[in-house]
Amino acid sequence: MPGPRAKPTARLASRPRPQHQATQEPAADGWDPDAIIQTRGLTKRYGTLTAVDHLDLAIRPGEIFALLGPNGAGKTTTVLMLLGLSEPSGGEARVVGLDPTRHPLEVKRRVGYLPDNVGFYGGLTARQNLRYTAYLNGLGRREADERIESLLEQVDLTADAHRRVGEFSRGMRQRLGIADALISDPALLILDEPTIAIDPIGVAEILALIRGLVREHGLTVLLSSHLLEQVESICDRVGIFCRGKLLAQGTVVDLAAQAVGDDEIVLEVGANAPGEVLEAALAVIPGVERIGRHEVDDRLRLVTAGRDLRVELVRELGARDLPPIHLVRRGEALEAIYRRHIEQCEGGSR
Repeated sequence: MPGPRAKPTARLASRPRPQHQATQEPAADGWDPDAIIQTRGLTKRYGTLTAVDHLDLAIRPGEIFALLGPNGAGKTTTVLMLLGLSEPSGGEARVVGLDPTRHPLEVKRRVGYLPDNVGFYGGLTARQNLRYTAYLNGLGRREADERIESLLEQVDLTADAHRRVGEFSRGMRQRLGIADALISDPALLILDEPTIAIDPIGVAEILALIRGLVREHGLTVLLSSHLLEQVESICDRVGIFCRGKLLAQGTVVDLAAQAVGDDEIVLEVGANAPGEVLEAALAVIPGVERIGRHEVDDRLRLVTAGRDLRVELVRELGARDLPPIHLVRRGEALEAIYRRHIEQCEGGSR
């Protein structure tokens, strides 16, 4: 039988999570006491290669934050430094209030981690694997059994708990990996490429599980991925990562606004009126610079302005008995934002 798996573990809270105030380090100048993850100038070099380059990052409790970037961008290296599994070449980090370089074991106790290729004993059942992790975390048998049954239910593996993990699909192993990472009640869950090589149904199950954990238990999730559609569907904020550098971060709406710029805003507008009537009403609104037709839907008009005119637009159209039935600020999709940043980072080689 192989030796014990060397990986951080964590558990899911069924009661209010303790704040651990007594063991957290006092906040130093520049550190955000409310951030569950924060880095300042975090850097990792391997010889002449800089894998992570002066990373400044802050993640708040309850967020789902994605490090989004191509393979080799430095995402996994960043995760390993946050877990205390790799020592930085420069800069600092705080994870759940602790320096992972100085207190790696404390960080591991409070952070759940699912690597991109989680290891289990294939000859043991799902329940037996979780019992072993509970044992490593010092849980008593009764407490462990109660927590394991609850976790198996949450990841929808109760019916398969008696099966050997060697028989599991990739998606089932990942769901079991999430349960395994939650054994010792983390405030933070770090997932490294959690949906890679999983079929579409399995992906949907994993994403729904992550959303449910955040909603029901107040977990914070740091997700490392290169899959744009999945990131956009689940994450509150995104950090675009390339060649060790954080190129941009924010919500997708924020990133789109940064890309388009504040000097030109385009609104898609529709109302229950002929296009000519709608155009005439839009043209008298102060600040409207141009009015054009929508590329696909002839019932819509594109309004270009120097600022966001949605409030004025609703007021004016309402006064003319033409309340808008469609009003959207146009921005770039995450795919376009991501592609432009990566192309600029890699000198147009992508």
